[in-house]
Amino acid sequence: MQKLLSEIRSCQVCSEHLPLGPRPIVKAHQNSKIVIIGQAPGTKVHETGVPWDDPSGRQLRKWLDVTDEEFYDETKFALVPMGFCYPGKGKSGDLPPRSECAPLWHKSLFDQMPNLQLIIVIGIYAQSNYLKDKKEKNLTETVRTYHNYLPTHFPLPHPSPRNRFWLKKNPWFETEVVLELRDLVSKIL
Repeated sequence: MQKLLSEIRSCQVCSEHLPLGPRPIVKAHQNSKIVIIGQAPGTKVHETGVPWDDPSGRQLRKWLDVTDEEFYDETKFALVPMGFCYPGKGKSGDLPPRSECAPLWHKSLFDQMPNLQLIIVIGIYAQSNYLKDKKEKNLTETVRTYHNYLPTHFPLPHPSPRNRFWLKKNPWFETEVVLELRDLVSKIL
């Protein structure tokens, strides 16, 4: 596993497309029980090198009801984005994750995690890649029908502060889905 993580962290495959240069961000361990697949690191995470070290990460830890120590314990959580490096700015936020990363690294990583019990897929990119044609017509419906993807996958919206309007519009998420997520995560850990 350490050899693979070292290879990932030194990846240069799409360096010419990365405005801040390559800095692949990933945390994993052969004993990881839960994998969290997000989009791609933002600028703050690119600077610190710590995945989910931003307001989105704080919100995600609240949803999971875990401490920072639990969240960053690789034997509990593997933190594997769809795109390992900051992709750059787009018109309305960051660009989509680079398409090279997931096909290049995900299977190799997951093959080395025999204790993996749950894959949390955050946002439309991870859900499209992992749930494929089983996902619903949009993110809201996919998250609402989360139970259809259990026991292997659990879809979530992105925990970004920009999604506060989505959260207000969909109160069932925090009163139903988050409670189920917390219960499941607690049982696995």
